[in-house]
Amino acid sequence: MKYVFVYGTLRAGEINDINLAADRHAIARPRHLGLTKLAGRLFDFGTYPGMVAQAADGQSTVTGDVYEIDDALLPVLDEIEQVYPGVDGLFVSGQVNVEVQGERVACLYYPVAPAAAAGRPEIEGGDWVAHRRAR
Repeated sequence: MKYVFVYGTLRAGEINDINLAADRHAIARPRHLGLTKLAGRLFDFGTYPGMVAQAADGQSTVTGDVYEIDDALLPVLDEIEQVYPGVDGLFVSGQVNVEVQGERVACLYYPVAPAAAAGRPEIEGGDWVAHRRAR
């Protein structure tokens, strides 16, 4: 089992809901550990957001959910985020440590390169779901 921090369309109720993605591929549903915030900035790419990571001493945070996932779900998430070995894309996979429910866990996450966010509107408050609903 691995952990993943999701901040955009993979969140529950969104178009790429991680639970429904697991269901579509007959993979065990992820276990939701909780909501947390991660240092970073969130940008609006139209139908989805992109997160740019930043040092923990930064003032901006991104809201997301932490899930424990079956290893079989990793290639599904990579496909959704269009992350392929040896191919430069918008999203990259990375590792980050987050605190959720008082526990520190190492998570997979999918930020974008800072250059990709150039000229995109920043999502104030760092919460994609709240932003999308307010539009």
